[in-house]
Amino acid sequence: MSMFSTGILVLTSPLHVLPLRIAPVLSSAAERVERTLYVHLHPGLNLGSGTQPRPVFIPPVVDLSTLISRLYSNAADVCGHLDVRVLLTNVRNQSASCSGTTIPNCPFPTPQSLSHSPEVVLTDFPLQDAGQSHQVTQCLQRYTGHCYVCSPSLRSVLLYPQLRKLQEEEEGVKEPEEKAEPMETYSDVVVGGTFDRLHGAHKTLLNISCLLANRRFLIGVCDQAMLKRKVLKELVQPYSLRVERLHEFLQDIRPSLQVEIVPLDDPYGVSVVDPLLECIVVSEETRKGGEAVNKKRIENGLPALVLHEIQLLKDAHHTDAEEEKISSSSLRSRLLGTLLTPPKDTSHLPPLPHVIGLTGGSGSGKSSIAKRLEALGAVRIDCDKLGHEVYQPGTAAYHRVLEEFGSDLLNEDKTINRRALGKKVFGNQERLKALTNIVWPEIALLVKERINQAREEGMQVCVVDAAVLLEAGWTDMVHEIWVTIIPEEEAVLRITERDGVNTEDALRRLQSQWPNSKQVEHANVVLSTLWEPEVTQKQVLKAWDLLQKRIQQRLEQQ
Repeated sequence: MSMFSTGILVLTSPLHVLPLRIAPVLSSAAERVERTLYVHLHPGLNLGSGTQPRPVFIPPVVDLSTLISRLYSNAADVCGHLDVRVLLTNVRNQSASCSGTTIPNCPFPTPQSLSHSPEVVLTDFPLQDAGQSHQVTQCLQRYTGHCYVCSPSLRSVLLYPQLRKLQEEEEGVKEPEEKAEPMETYSDVVVGGTFDRLHGAHKTLLNISCLLANRRFLIGVCDQAMLKRKVLKELVQPYSLRVERLHEFLQDIRPSLQVEIVPLDDPYGVSVVDPLLECIVVSEETRKGGEAVNKKRIENGLPALVLHEIQLLKDAHHTDAEEEKISSSSLRSRLLGTLLTPPKDTSHLPPLPHVIGLTGGSGSGKSSIAKRLEALGAVRIDCDKLGHEVYQPGTAAYHRVLEEFGSDLLNEDKTINRRALGKKVFGNQERLKALTNIVWPEIALLVKERINQAREEGMQVCVVDAAVLLEAGWTDMVHEIWVTIIPEEEAVLRITERDGVNTEDALRRLQSQWPNSKQVEHANVVLSTLWEPEVTQKQVLKAWDLLQKRIQQRLEQQ
């Protein structure tokens, strides 16, 4: 069975039947398409009549809105790896203008270009007999080519043979007697959100907003000030990337709509000052935010917006530690332990042992993760302990520290009083750099010795547990960089409880280190000890298992 990167699914079943078909149709489509699946809706399209059908406008009705929610929900359940996009170019009131004149049924004056060119077109159209197959596939290809710019070698697949078992269920579904209820539409519609890693719930919100908007769609996207309380905010995609993904998605699904995307620095943004807005789209969860927007608008002398509420999508795959709804927070938590960015070139290092550089801020749980990895079979190299070793009498660093900072640092037993040394460098960047220039290279030499020792013992994995891994520039000694993160407020609590210092001292310590966001920029793998120990253990096991696969692949390639 051939696989295609991008496909387009043409759904022809009547609207009242489609809800039963969506999940099996998507499952079948996912057996052929592996990256992007566009969905084109044309209920009642007849591909077997012998005459070439043309695309027509379909009206925005309430049932269509419900169907789109169902489609994205089912897609999250049965083909979560696919980027599914429901196209709305042909969804419009019949009297819509086309090429400057009112011409009914002409949604595609020219074929629409999509972000990813479809290589295969699939359909749920039912064959009356097998002899129709060639005629229907030819008709389907011509129809799709009239609507969208496709690959020159476009293939077609009829999914109906795999859907026949649904016929009995569908026979019991009666066609509604009443005419479909039209959707109320508005000139200008607004939504707000983070839109991190576009998922089914985002797409539902965006699609339904595009159905509601006739002229302009305004989107407020959370910028830095609005991310402070987000779970795993360090893993939120950059603002520019989130905006780029939104533009691409919206250009695909409704290119005729005027789209404006603006940064959101407070909960209201431009929604409380834009006089042209008529409707705000909210969920059950954000309805109170919509009501707060209307309160501000009234205070500003502007009319209240219509609140159009959509349902949250349930996440069938959520764990006990995750939200029940489909959410970006859950998606970010699932990234923990996975390879976020490929490791840099490490051809200068021996393939074994595979060296992990593990780092993280004070209180982040870095050492507890190092111990968990040690229990799984890694050799742990504790750089804090090595730091103590380099100060021992008789070492090169010992003599250089005394030369640089004076012999008044010595205890009675001739060891260096590190508390007194700390006072000499505290708050003085120049003196601190003089100290680290002496100590860090000596620690690095000891780390290399331990790695060589592990190699001689035939060990496969070493973990270099180092708070200053990045600051010290030790990344050339490791194959991968793993970073542990927790929110600053949690780190402060842990430091004050563990070390008996006050909040101000804990904050000062954290602020003297690289922030989480800067460390994550260098990370191949990110972990977090924010939750219960069992959750941390699951992350570590996932990271370990994926690491073993990477090591095996690397050895096979070599």
